[in-house]
Amino acid sequence: MDENGDSDKKTPTGLEEPEIDERLYFAEQNTKVIQQRKQTPVKAEHYHGHRDRLRQRFKTKGSEALEDYELLELLLFRLIPRRDTKPIAKALLEKFGSLAQVFGAPAARLQEVKGIGESVAYDLKLVSQISQRMLKSELRDKQLLSSWTAVIDYCHSAMAFEEREQFRILFLDKKNVLIADEVQQTGTVDHTPVYPREVVKRALELSATAIILVHNHPSGDPTPSRADIDMTQLIMDTAKPLGITLHDHIIIGKDGHVSFKGLKLI
Repeated sequence: MDENGDSDKKTPTGLEEPEIDERLYFAEQNTKVIQQRKQTPVKAEHYHGHRDRLRQRFKTKGSEALEDYELLELLLFRLIPRRDTKPIAKALLEKFGSLAQVFGAPAARLQEVKGIGESVAYDLKLVSQISQRMLKSELRDKQLLSSWTAVIDYCHSAMAFEEREQFRILFLDKKNVLIADEVQQTGTVDHTPVYPREVVKRALELSATAIILVHNHPSGDPTPSRADIDMTQLIMDTAKPLGITLHDHIIIGKDGHVSFKGLKLI
């Protein structure tokens, strides 16, 4: 060490030893680590092959070859790309009971299932809404009384799995073609307030000459109550003098429906 604090270390030959830049040492080590990482094969997740096989089975054999949970998996593949979605699909079906009930469940309840976040929950609700729009489009420009199966399918999709009662009205013109489809009231789990004058008033505003009433029973049992029967009779009595026909009142349950016309209550 000289008087300036610099090293005067000599090599065996008497020459000064070159100064070493330690940064080069660490750079060399980092390069080795990167090379090792490149040489180490990335382990494929176990579910990747399963996804490919499931897609191929759907492609070649169609949806009939797949279980409900597998169809749900196919959709979840795209919504949750980096997780094994089989247990999530099975958990959804176990909690809600069926595919229809999964898509009919509120977004908040979907998020109670582990693996379903807010974004995925609303993507599932989007699929549900698209399905409802498709069914509703089948009613457009058609006489509803001759397209009754399509009416029931649409109402079931829209209302069967709602957690609160909804009172819906289908307004028809003189040819029984749909003018409007409106939810007039939303109530509690077992009651919806209905005001006959408001029903008739809205029908007159739309120039409707006929209506179909629809409401759901969140309990699942579509059997009409005494209150349902009395309310229907009151609406019919209020509408008839104004030239508005009540064609039917349909009660939607989770697994079926009841028609007042079919029960000869109208």
